[in-house]
Amino acid sequence: MTAAVRVPLTLGRGIATFSVFVVGYITANLIPLMIIAMVDDLGVTQTVAGAVLTGSLLATALVCLATTRWAAGRSRHLLGRVSLVVMAAGFGVAALVHSAPIACAAIIVGGIGAGGAVAVGGAALAALNNPNRVSGINGLVNRTAVTGVLALIPILGLHMTNAFGIVAVLALATVFTITWLPSAPAVDEDEPSAARTRTPLPEGVTEKKLAVAGFSLLVLFAIWAIGEDSLWAVSGIMGAEHASLTEQQMGLALSLSTAGGIAAALVLTALGSRLGRTVPTAVLLGLGAALKLGSCLATDSTTYLVLIIAWNTVYAAAFIYVVAIAAALDSSGRWSAPLLGTYLVGSAFAPLFGTLVTGAVGYVAFGFVLAGISLALLVPIVWIARLSTRTEQASALPGQDPAARYTTSVVV
Repeated sequence: MTAAVRVPLTLGRGIATFSVFVVGYITANLIPLMIIAMVDDLGVTQTVAGAVLTGSLLATALVCLATTRWAAGRSRHLLGRVSLVVMAAGFGVAALVHSAPIACAAIIVGGIGAGGAVAVGGAALAALNNPNRVSGINGLVNRTAVTGVLALIPILGLHMTNAFGIVAVLALATVFTITWLPSAPAVDEDEPSAARTRTPLPEGVTEKKLAVAGFSLLVLFAIWAIGEDSLWAVSGIMGAEHASLTEQQMGLALSLSTAGGIAAALVLTALGSRLGRTVPTAVLLGLGAALKLGSCLATDSTTYLVLIIAWNTVYAAAFIYVVAIAAALDSSGRWSAPLLGTYLVGSAFAPLFGTLVTGAVGYVAFGFVLAGISLALLVPIVWIARLSTRTEQASALPGQDPAARYTTSVVV
């Protein structure tokens, strides 16, 4: 069996890995614009448009989880190409055929293709050296690309052709980068399953313990997604009703939150592994709990605005660290491949959770619930972060620094 080791981040590997991850996940970020385009061009109601896009995201999540094995194995490149072609075809049809039944079905198909792309991108991240820095760069590329597309679509015109056509073109273009993806570690299928460990394990760590940590991280991330995205789902109405926030101020909060996420990704990319993962993850989860509680307690619009922006910045940093933890647990991508799928599953239920809880107990109590969720998740996630550091060190080549800086040469 060939040992599973991480490889340096080169220009070619970076373009392929970050592109397929970002393109697969971009639909989730464009939903507000897509809903408007569907209502205007297809003549459907907001409820129908929202239901179709929710179905598309759930399809993305389920396919991401279902294709993890192929994304983490020898079929990675094939899965990437097929998924992106399906995604491009689905969203391409939605952009060009303005028949509501056909377009809605095509949007679901596009979500299916996106699921495979997300799995491939997540798995490929784990194959690269220095998961902290790689995850930071991935977050930076994602935030920057989304910001650009969000700005471009309204300029071109908020129609189906642009809202879905741009995504289709991006997916099709990314197909040509798949050849640069880092390959999955080789596995000798003739060996007993117990011996086919994809990642060399540190002393005292068994495959079973690593599997428990990986599965636990997936479940914890889905729960964390419910807490984080439920606040975002009700942030507008809560700001207006509880903190007298105007529509203009909410727009400012959205734009500055995106800027905060870019800033967080830049800082984490520069830091790399200098701070490790354990302490920063603990600090970010604790700080996030305090900021969520503060946001729900705030009754002043300025205070609420500052807290929401700060929380979004901390959220972006915490998200990056969790992706790095999953990538460091196994260099084959066994845990980073399905990670975003589990997040999307939790995210799909977040609006329902947020509206039900706030309607039942009010905004202040909602804040305590969200803070409690973060604090309850802190201990197990920090434990997994410590384990991921040991596993990352074990998967480094002999004499290689696992935190080594990436090179900039193109490898095809």
